[in-house]
Amino acid sequence: MVTFENDWDTLLQDEFHQEYYLALRRFLKEEYRSRTVYPNMFDIFNALKLTAYRDTRVLLLGQDPYHGPGQAHGLAFSVRDGIAPPPSLVNIFQELQNELGVPIPQNGNLTPWARQGILLLNTVLTVRAGQANSHRGKGWETFTDRVIELLNTRETPVIFVLWGGNAKQKRTLITNPIHHVLTAPHPSPLSAHYGFFGCGHFAKINEILRREGQSPINWDLTCQEGIS
Repeated sequence: MVTFENDWDTLLQDEFHQEYYLALRRFLKEEYRSRTVYPNMFDIFNALKLTAYRDTRVLLLGQDPYHGPGQAHGLAFSVRDGIAPPPSLVNIFQELQNELGVPIPQNGNLTPWARQGILLLNTVLTVRAGQANSHRGKGWETFTDRVIELLNTRETPVIFVLWGGNAKQKRTLITNPIHHVLTAPHPSPLSAHYGFFGCGHFAKINEILRREGQSPINWDLTCQEGIS
């Protein structure tokens, strides 16, 4: 039984009994038995465990987990401690430095962001080793769409950050006019120079939060006091 130990437990409890999820669970059971799959099965739902529904201020939507050894740990764009940041994350850090002067960290673990109310959610939560998008179309999209739909019903604003074509497709799920939507090309080296660099999203997020009377995000992973 999946538990998040926060309000997602009540909000998502019905999903785990739906036929699509039962089929997904059967598929994952065989995948984890017969192949190398990332992240570790105990880390699949880390994004929802770390950032409760009521605490979510920003949804940063990724695609599927990193598929290299030791990288994925259940948070979009994030890698475990001691793992070199992959190219997309390097570009995220570069844009942060360009926008706000935030020092580029050696560590790519974004847990401090999650603890500040950034839901680091991939649209697909598992992947075969070395095979990007290998678990696409197996049911995860239905589950994560439900997460987006629930956030859309919030009575307090959420900032939805959609980078790349896959994430932008979720724009249709965000119908509540109180929310804010930021879109840009994906930070991948293949697309970052076509509008991700210079998008200004990190500054815009903090500007919106201040306007809503909330504290801004401390993006600096080299100085994490008070964030744990």
